[in-house]
Amino acid sequence: QVQLVESGGGLVLPGGSLRLSCATSGFTFSSYPMRWYRQAPGKERELVATIRSGGSTNYADSMKGRFTISRDNAKNTVYLQMNSLRAEDTAVYYCNVRQSSQEYWGQGTQVTVSS
Repeated sequence: QVQLVESGGGLVLPGGSLRLSCATSGFTFSSYPMRWYRQAPGKERELVATIRSGGSTNYADSMKGRFTISRDNAKNTVYLQMNSLRAEDTAVYYCNVRQSSQEYWGQGTQVTVSS
């Protein structure tokens, strides 16, 4: 079955960096777009970034220039490099894949940006 496992979250100072990973299994990873979402306390889940099977990417406006999504098809893993982190980036970050009408989510990884 499809499995998504995020890692790499933690506590970081404002202006710092983190690299999130999402290891996947149970599907043909290279064939599917992958997405990172995040959900801050009391807020709705929002789309952070998308990477398509061919490698093209899209970002939410507030992440452009600070976050970079990438994928390693040999490792069935998608990454999110986050630089210049701000307090408002504090959230649980989830990776996501859609197959037809079915959506799959990981368990999430907590990112806390605080001094």
